[in-house]
Amino acid sequence: MNHIYEYHRPAITVDAMVFRKRGENLQILLIKRKNEPFRDMWALPGGFLDMDETLEEAVQRELKEETGMEGITLKQFKAFSAIDRDPRGHTISVVFYGHAGSDQKQKPKGADDAQMACWHHMNQLPKLAFDHQEVLRKALESLNL
Repeated sequence: MNHIYEYHRPAITVDAMVFRKRGENLQILLIKRKNEPFRDMWALPGGFLDMDETLEEAVQRELKEETGMEGITLKQFKAFSAIDRDPRGHTISVVFYGHAGSDQKQKPKGADDAQMACWHHMNQLPKLAFDHQEVLRKALESLNL
């Protein structure tokens, strides 16, 4: 069923914050972007919602496509909707979070539109793409990590 709307609509994306503890250190799973915008910069794994999937399905799909990681329980954290958060246009991102257990056997590997995927210490983060620095700041303020 096609609808024609008089007004433009924003796009919707999902992003995954996957954390793990290594000793006393908190780490976050990041991908190095293969494509513009922000090519060669680090970012949270994520991407656009497909028309035939839920937010929960999309975030699991994107996490698996970009990092090879799967089976991680992800919970919805917050939506981010700043007008200029994505140079491609007004894009609302629904961000999820989860924890990779210490027994996690999977090793992240960049694939799809990610050059690389690896763990980064939260206190030694590189400059991040989009508004992902702000997303992580809000997560640290709000979640018991």
